[in-house]
Amino acid sequence: MISIVGIGNAASKIAEMFKETNNYDVYCLNSSVKRSSKRNFKLKSYDSPEMYEANIPNLKKFFSEVQDRVQVIVVGASYSSNYTLGILEQISNKKIDLFYVMPDTELMTGKRKLINNAVFGVLQEYGRSGVFDSFTIISNLEIEKTLDSVPVKSYYETINKTIFSVMHYINFFNHAEPEIGMVSKPLEMNRIRSFGALNPKNLEEKWFFELDNPRDVCYYLCINNETLETDGTLHRRIVDIIKNKPMNSYKRISYAIYETPHNDFGFCVAHTNVVQKTLDKIDQVS
Repeated sequence: MISIVGIGNAASKIAEMFKETNNYDVYCLNSSVKRSSKRNFKLKSYDSPEMYEANIPNLKKFFSEVQDRVQVIVVGASYSSNYTLGILEQISNKKIDLFYVMPDTELMTGKRKLINNAVFGVLQEYGRSGVFDSFTIISNLEIEKTLDSVPVKSYYETINKTIFSVMHYINFFNHAEPEIGMVSKPLEMNRIRSFGALNPKNLEEKWFFELDNPRDVCYYLCINNETLETDGTLHRRIVDIIKNKPMNSYKRISYAIYETPHNDFGFCVAHTNVVQKTLDKIDQVS
């Protein structure tokens, strides 16, 4: 069992999708909650980031049944993201994986831009130092680029389903035995990471956030069970493609193949110890 924690209205919408399976215990903290309950906590709203940091709620009772493994979702630029450190300090005895969802920063201005840059930088440093087991960066804009179609009316629902799907499958892979292959455990210092979609035919990566200086790259391939039974050249083709990928003493690549009754699909995960910078094209031009 893994506890999923959504901090803020947008993050809580992603967290709520995990209620569809029995493997998660979901906690939502946001200002839209009418009243606090066992798994929902009403957060207060303020006019400045400083007020959020000065008014961290006491969540000892709310988190009294939280699991040892906690996956926390935060959406950048949201005012509620200023609660994050104060909230996580109250479950610091747990193993925390923090997922930072990056909004489109290129057109962002004002306080929200400052909040995103500040929170993103601070949380990365905490993750890199080992306060969190991992710090995962996911960009809404990059996810949109990987999808064939994202209708405006269902924009965030589509993006959120993609985030839920990759988080859920990576959790599954980490607790399942592959048919063949083995994903290497990243070095302990490589706690900053990102996810991506993987084309199972040519192992082309479409990153949800492209990391600077990736150190460990892991490929998770789900192949239809009929193909696994009949295609005698599949494994060799995959290995040959991997061997032609750029690798050196600082970058390792590993893979694992899993069985699925569905059509073939895949995901990739990159790890690094390098703090990522926020790319702001507006500032670069000016």
